[in-house]
Amino acid sequence: MNLLTEIQQSKPFRSLEEELLVSLQLTADRAGWLAAELMKEHGLSRTQYNALRILRGAGEKGLACSEMGERMIERDPDITRLLDRMEKRGLIQRARDQKDRRVIMARITKSGLEALRALDRPLEDLIHKALGGLGEKKLKLLLQLLQAVRCSVAALPSSEITRRNL
Repeated sequence: MNLLTEIQQSKPFRSLEEELLVSLQLTADRAGWLAAELMKEHGLSRTQYNALRILRGAGEKGLACSEMGERMIERDPDITRLLDRMEKRGLIQRARDQKDRRVIMARITKSGLEALRALDRPLEDLIHKALGGLGEKKLKLLLQLLQAVRCSVAALPSSEITRRNL
């Protein structure tokens, strides 16, 4: 199905770039929704899952809360509240850093690891069903193209991003 039909838009896009951006947004939303539904079944939101995934990768040492915020895929404007909720559920624990008492370190708990383990296989299966049909060659090409888009966006000066072009 063509994108215009899919989003029920009658006017053509102003540019190929605009069409690509809308396509990226729609694709991310649809794939994200599927993942979110699976995570919801396991009692997690996408941001909670992302935070746990980051902390699992950090290992026993944990990670400074500020650094976690920088690593999040979907930025949460209030990482402190997110971590508060996760700590109340026993998924993480926080403590002041021994060397610099101003820094708060977050670590995944055994319960947090178990929550991730319970999701690992179902999420892997979902991802394979959604993307596996593309085949290795197309998947690698898509990864390269998406990386090029991220690099292009990252290279824009912040004034370019915030400026309104009316």
